[in-house]
Parts: sequence; C-alpha cells; structure tokens
Amino acid sequence: MLRAARVSESMGKRIPDFFRSDFGVLALVATGRLLFHVATNGSYGFHRDELQTLDDARHLDWGFVAYPPITPLIGRLELILFGTSLTGFRVFSAIAVSMVMVLAGLMAKELGGRRHVQLLAAVAAGISPVSLIQGAVFQYVSFDYLWGVTATYLMVRLLKSEDPRWWVPIGGVLGLGMETRYTIGFLALGIAGAVLLTPARHFLRSGWLWAGVGLSVLVFLPNLIWQIRHHFIALEFLSYLHARDLRQGRYNGFLREQLLACVNFVTAPLTFLGLWFYFVGREGRRYRLLGWTFAVTFVLFAVAGSRSYYTAPLYPMLIAGGSALLGSLLEGLHPGWLRLAYGLQWAAILAGGVVFVPLVTPVAPIGSRLWNITSKMHDQFREEIGWPDLADSVARVYGSLSPAERDQAGILAGNYGEAGALNLYGPARGLPHAMSLTNSFWYRGYDPRAPQTVILAGFDLDEGRELFGGCVVAAKNTNPFGVENEESRDHPDILLCRNLSMPWQAYWERFRRFG
Repeated sequence: MLRAARVSESMGKRIPDFFRSDFGVLALVATGRLLFHVATNGSYGFHRDELQTLDDARHLDWGFVAYPPITPLIGRLELILFGTSLTGFRVFSAIAVSMVMVLAGLMAKELGGRRHVQLLAAVAAGISPVSLIQGAVFQYVSFDYLWGVTATYLMVRLLKSEDPRWWVPIGGVLGLGMETRYTIGFLALGIAGAVLLTPARHFLRSGWLWAGVGLSVLVFLPNLIWQIRHHFIALEFLSYLHARDLRQGRYNGFLREQLLACVNFVTAPLTFLGLWFYFVGREGRRYRLLGWTFAVTFVLFAVAGSRSYYTAPLYPMLIAGGSALLGSLLEGLHPGWLRLAYGLQWAAILAGGVVFVPLVTPVAPIGSRLWNITSKMHDQFREEIGWPDLADSVARVYGSLSPAERDQAGILAGNYGEAGALNLYGPARGLPHAMSLTNSFWYRGYDPRAPQTVILAGFDLDEGRELFGGCVVAAKNTNPFGVENEESRDHPDILLCRNLSMPWQAYWERFRRFG
C-alpha cells in the first residue's frame, strides 16, 4: 500500500513537471490545436480526395496510381479505430500538423531560443494556411508536411552535435516520405545539393551518411518494386497532372502564394530573418546546410513547375531560425522595449490567426456570409457537400428498375470522388459496388457480371449515348444547400443506359482515366 502511494505521489509530481518543461509546454499548445480540429472537423462531409483514399484504404497494396501506400495505410488504421466517422478519419492528419508545431518549437530550442522563442516558432508555424487546411482534411499533404519538417529537425540535431549517426534517421524519414508522396524527393535532392555546397561535404566520408541513404532506399523499395511491376504508372499519372495544371494556370501564383499559403503573411518577417540566420548571421554559421537545403529545394520546385504548397515543409525551419535570431536581437533591450517588441509580434500572430482560421477551417455555417467568402477564395469546402445526395439519387434510379433488371444492373462513376462516395454510402442503400476507370479504381476492374443496364454518374448525355445503345437522364445530382461544386455544376445528370456498344474488356482497356 505504502509503495503504491509513493509511486502515485511520484507520478503526480512528474506530470506537472512534464508540463512545466519546454517540451511539455509545446505539447500542450499542440494538443490545443488538435482539440480544435477534432471539434470542427465534422462540420461538412468527406472531401472528394478523402473518398478516393477511403476506398483505396479498403484495397491495401504497395502502391496506388495517385500516391504511394502510406496514406491509404493510415486510412485503414483510422477505419479500424473510428469506422467511417468523418472526425475520426481526420484525426491523424490533425495530429500530423500539430506535431509540426512541436518540431518547430524544438528546432528553435536547438538553435538557442528560450521558451518564449520556442512558443513563438511553434505558433507561427501553426497558423500557416497550408497547415490549418491540412489539419481539416485527410490527404497525403499532411503527412508529407510532417516528414519534411521532421527531416529538417533531425538535420538541426545533426549539425549541432556533428554526430553523423543522425544521417540514419534522416534517411529513414526521407524513405517514409517517399512512401507517402514523391515530392519529398525534391527535399532529398536539396539536401544532397546543400551537402556539396557547404563544409558538410566532410560527411560524404562517413559511413553513417551512406547508411542513411541505404535505409531510405530500403524503406522506399516496396513501392519502387510496385512501380516497376505496374510500368511506372505514377510517372504517367504525374505527367498528366502536370500538363493539366499547366493548362489551367495552377502554377501562376507560385511565388506570391509562398507568403500567403505556405507562410502566414504576419509571420513572413520571421522567414526572412530565418534566411538571414542561416546564410549571413554568425549564430547560424554552423547551420548553413539548412539555408542551402531551402534554397536548392525551392529552386528545384520552381523550375519543375510545382504548386505553391509543395514547398510548405521547408518553412518551419526558417521560422525556427528567424525566431531564434529575433530572440537574440531583442535580448539586450530594456525590459519595457522587450515586452513591447514581443507584444507587437504576438499581436500580429493573433491577428493572422483570427483572419485565416475562419477562412481555411470548417467553421462557417453553410450559406452564411463567411461561407460565401470562403467559397469564393477556394473550393475545399464546396467539394465536401452533396455526396450522400448523389448516393440517394443513384439509389432512386436503381430502385425504379424491375427486380429482374435490378439484379443485373451496374453502376459506373466518372471520377474517383463519385466512385468513392457510392462505395461508401451505397451499401446502406442496397447499391452494387460502383465501377470507375479513374486512377486505382481502374485496377480493380469492371463488374464481373458485365452488366448491360448501367447507371452512369459523372458522364454527360452525349458521352453516354456514344458508349451505349440507349441512354436517358434518369435523375439530377443536386444538394439541399444549393452549393455549386464540381458535381452539381459539371456532372448534374444521372444517366440510365443500356447495351454497351463494345465488350467490357475492350472498353476498360481503351478508356482509362486519370484525375
């Protein structure tokens, strides 16, 4: 009894001590961020990208057309833990971006920042619009963001300690990144370029660096083998996306959006201070490798023609360096001026949070003035509306068929959002499994019954009539809120078609899609 009491007393002391430590304070702030996402992430519905990942999570493999296997694997874990709960499905994304806040604070600590500087770095990283958005949706971007920031944190530890053994976990994290999203390869190339451009070249003689390289290749190897077996389908997919994005002008705002999306405009001064810290400042001389990693990776993304948010994992290390430099610059000020300087910085961060949080997180009631503002700025939330209504519309058409025809009828969806939604909501409505020619749905094949009566979602009438002997508009795809999105605007018709004009196998081989 006495021993148990002593253990309990010891634990009681350790818990408050933990939350008084630097790490404990950062963890507490990150937990507050996580709880905010948990409280708000169930507001609308699944995003079309989530619906694809949700379906892929039920068909685990070492690779998928649109991404490597880690994100569907995490999705499968969330299905096991939370079922198809919308809030539950987004928990690990919220955890990932919240962990980035901790890592940003820890980087500031390693660079010499005291606790108030660590908090500044953590919160400044946490109000990045990309970070806020990715805490509110389940996408591979959230985990790519975490792996990229983790790699830079480990590099800070490497450079501070000069212990080459840190290259091994760096390589492991980069390997996990490649199993999550191929764009982290740009960061790997950026690190390699930075090593060659700085005195860190001496690490090339270390076996630990090459062990890290070997570990990254080993972690990535299963997906690489999958790509070889599938004729490097990801290259074909990425080539299609690049051409589409170029045609639609999605790269035009690359430079402008660095400060509006990857960084909050009120924290932009910290990123510029970070560049000064790594490239010019005496305090950052030891960490030049990080400055060059940012520069080389940024140039690679810019030259390749990338979307602006691809560079997001690079900025927490700049914010950490900038926060540490700011703390150093202000250290000698009179206490009154010091409080004023930090007060102004925190007031700016608070203002940036107040502006961006309502715009990029799901807090606006549908149809409200704030909703209308966010809908004009981006389509993130609009693409989360109407998926159960699509399933209802298809179910009404399916139910209108005679029992004999219904038993042999199939469903064909035009894109991965429609297919994912119908496979999520369809079983409860008695619908058969939906087919689609898009991305990894294509690999799952067509309905083995080779149905001649098919309900089409995501096709226009002219396209349906070219493919089938007969096709009519049987229902409309709408939502009760009157929200205009890709489905209600571009794919409003639910078609009922009969007699495919070619064998299903020929159709499947000829009309594969990417999206």
